[in-house]
This record gives sequence, C-alpha cells and structure tokens, in this order.
Amino acid sequence: MQLYFSPMACSLASRITIYEAALEAEVVFHNVTLSTKRFDDDQDYWPVSAKGQVPALVTRDGSLLTENAAVLQYLADLAPQAQLAPPPTDPARYQLYQWLSFIGTELHKQVFAVMFNPLQHPPEAKAYALEKALPKWLGILDAAVADKPFLVGGSFTVADAYLATVLTWCAAVKVSLHSWPAIAAYHARMVARPHVKRAIAEEYALFTKRA
Repeated sequence: MQLYFSPMACSLASRITIYEAALEAEVVFHNVTLSTKRFDDDQDYWPVSAKGQVPALVTRDGSLLTENAAVLQYLADLAPQAQLAPPPTDPARYQLYQWLSFIGTELHKQVFAVMFNPLQHPPEAKAYALEKALPKWLGILDAAVADKPFLVGGSFTVADAYLATVLTWCAAVKVSLHSWPAIAAYHARMVARPHVKRAIAEEYALFTKRA
C-alpha cells in the first residue's frame, strides 16, 4: 500500500492508524507539499489524485482511496484484531460514522480549514470560526468525553486518531484547551499513547524541516 500524506495535516490520523494496526511493514509513505502539490523530488502530485488533497491511499488491490473517513475505516478493517473500528454489523459502527463526520465537517472544515487558509476567507469568517464555532464544537466534545476515555466504546478507534490530530491544531491557532477540561484530559491521554506520540513526533520533524 502507499499513503500520500502531508506533515501534520489530517493525514496524520492515517499514520496513527497504520501504527496502531501494525500495518507499517506494507505501507510506503509519500510526502506531499500541499501548497505546491509536489513531492520532495519535485514530481507532480496531481496525476496521483485529481483532488490534490491528502490522505490518498493506494489500497491492497491497487485502487486509489481518498477522503479521510474512508481511508481510516479501510485501514481499520484490515486489522480487526486491533479493534480500531467496530464491525460493520455492530450498532457502534454508526457512532463511529457520526464522530468521523462531526470531526471532518464541524471541526476540520468549518473551523481549521478557514483558519489555515485565511486568504481564501474574509476576516469575519475567520473570527466566526475561532470565536463562535470552535468553542461550540469543543463544548459538545467536552461533554461527550467527560465520562468515558474514548469517543466510541471502550477502546481507541480511528475516530480518536482523527480527533487527536485535529486537536493538535489548536496550538497552531493559539487556542488553549484548558477551558474544556475533559477535552484537555482526553487529548493528553491520546498523545501519550506510544503510536500517537511516535506519529506526531515524526510528522512534526518533517513539518519543521519543511518550514
């Protein structure tokens, strides 16, 4: 398999999942600069994915899979023993869908996509994202994890991999999680996991090298 990623982007969740699922031995990682859509060797990323976004995964059968939620669930289903996603017939699978959708739309796209691409959005959109939307969605998440260690069921899933990734972006926009103590505690637990800690360290090193 081949994973196309950009350091500290949402594709970090795929790297975390690969490590948690013990799939690293069969994955080749390709570093993409999203601003230029090029690889480290200056080759063009567009022929790989017409969307120009990450993650993109060449699956075991050689097909290309895009969109974070789809890639994460595919990887999870390759390693059912890791319990990174409930089985398709389990009602908890729909809770997983729910959280992946929430993280992808309410947090990732409505808040951080606006914050990280200010030239594409008017100042009032950035202000709304930071001052209105983010506190609202973090409040919902704070209540959701106030009495449980993970988003879905009793173990780490790909929803946690995605949320841990997105929460790391709060530091980049100078938002402290201390106002949401349950989320702050949750994030501390997630980034302390060995595979999460390793994935973040590796991608942060690549990110700072590029910067």
